[in-house]
Amino acid sequence: MLFNSFEFIFLFLPVTVVVFYSLLKQKWEKLAVTWLVLASLFFYAWWNPPYLVLLLVSIGFNYSISRALCHYEQTNKNRLGTIILWIGIFINLLTIGYYKYFNFFLDTVDHLFRTSSVVTQIILPLGISFYTFQQIAYLIDSHEGETKEDSFRDYCLFVSFFPQLIAGPIVTHKEMIPQFADLSRISKLTKNLTIGITIFAFGLFKKTVLADQISIYASPVFDAANQGVNLTIFEAWGGALAYTLQIYFDFSGYTDMAIGAGRMFGLRLPTNFNSPYQAINIIDFWGRWHLTLTRFLTRYLYNPLALLMSRRRLNSGKSLIKRGLGSPGAFAELVALPTLTTMFLAGLWHGAGWQYIVFGLLHGFYLTINHGWHMIRKILGHDLKKNSWIGRRASHALTFLSVVVAMVFFRAPNVQAGIFMLSSMANVRGLMGGEYFINFVFGNPKVGAGDPKFGIVFVGILLAITFLCPNTQEWVSDYDPALGFDVSSYYKKQPKWKINFWRKFRWQPTIFWGALTSGILVMGLLALSGVSEFIYFQF
Repeated sequence: MLFNSFEFIFLFLPVTVVVFYSLLKQKWEKLAVTWLVLASLFFYAWWNPPYLVLLLVSIGFNYSISRALCHYEQTNKNRLGTIILWIGIFINLLTIGYYKYFNFFLDTVDHLFRTSSVVTQIILPLGISFYTFQQIAYLIDSHEGETKEDSFRDYCLFVSFFPQLIAGPIVTHKEMIPQFADLSRISKLTKNLTIGITIFAFGLFKKTVLADQISIYASPVFDAANQGVNLTIFEAWGGALAYTLQIYFDFSGYTDMAIGAGRMFGLRLPTNFNSPYQAINIIDFWGRWHLTLTRFLTRYLYNPLALLMSRRRLNSGKSLIKRGLGSPGAFAELVALPTLTTMFLAGLWHGAGWQYIVFGLLHGFYLTINHGWHMIRKILGHDLKKNSWIGRRASHALTFLSVVVAMVFFRAPNVQAGIFMLSSMANVRGLMGGEYFINFVFGNPKVGAGDPKFGIVFVGILLAITFLCPNTQEWVSDYDPALGFDVSSYYKKQPKWKINFWRKFRWQPTIFWGALTSGILVMGLLALSGVSEFIYFQF
């Protein structure tokens, strides 16, 4: 079931909300949690009922492992607990590896050795990457003694809660289970519904009116590149920019709808998207894009790798610092290698294809350069917090350009099509094609692109929104829309004129904002003529 579908908006969500608050009114908190679990399982089963069994087996297996880990942690049998932890992690990775990467592995082997394997195509279960990572994190936290004796009912809801089940945010037990265990505090029905519906409406508008409509200027160009059709520089850049904006509003829209749906039940999900195209460097970008995935990768992959490399270096007698300067060898081992490894796996997590691996490695390369540049500036005594206006704009432009280049591989059906797109984007001779400049700005009409004149204006509007406007959490910042969102940190990074201007337009429960939100919701609903999946559903 999709958030942007009539059955979800007009049937599933209203029924679930009404029953939930009816149970709370009778002070049946545990039954309300049970209701949300059943509703979430029904939500998941709507897509493909047989895969509900896989989700339930995963939940039962991981909960059992976590209880065993808690037991051995309390009895100080840490070695046995570590073995159980690795067994749990291995089984989880084996499951996701089979469903997500088995066919990719066979295709790669067939290509390398010119063989032909006959295997039935495996359907990727929705959300398996998200709920598997979430449970792996729970197992690690259980081994470290951070989880309590959580009930099986609360754990089921922690994993299956429908707003975040399919495409995140990747939540932690500390964020959600205490909320499930204290539903008695949820009493302000009107406030929760008002804020939740507002955030949901913004997300629906982003998805159906912005992301889905700009996609008609991206898909034909990438399809043409895959077929080897010659593209002008205008076509290639138009398609690349259109997709970069499509995925921005698609994922931002999904995140808003997830947070909004959760807030309708008085439950706050963590911030997962914070205006990433306003980032001034790649480190800043990954601190804004898919925040919960970045948090997971940093805590459970990058930090252990960096720690392992530092111990290895010290055990081999190598120092971490040389003559007061960062040693190139230390930087390579402690920063570059963990960064590239983490982003390689992050790219592979996004999809079973070499183009996703290239996407991950590109960002790993970007991050390594960014960290190296910061290190050099620190050595030279520069204050990294102080930058000129021109310097910030140049950094912003370079960061966005780097993101666009990487997004080409993220969207391309294969590496060859991605390279073809980039070569077309770098084809300066394409500037000489006057007829192409007039007629083919975005896409090629022969493969079904929309009106190029409207495309130019549309892309310009969306770029202005991404670069200049606050995001949904900032609009609704007065009402604690999500966990982990600090509006004060946002204001510290903005010029005073921008802060003073946008403060006047923050969302408030007034007639004006009610009418505006209603209009946004109606426009989002009217654009539901053709329901489309969210991009992150394929991961």
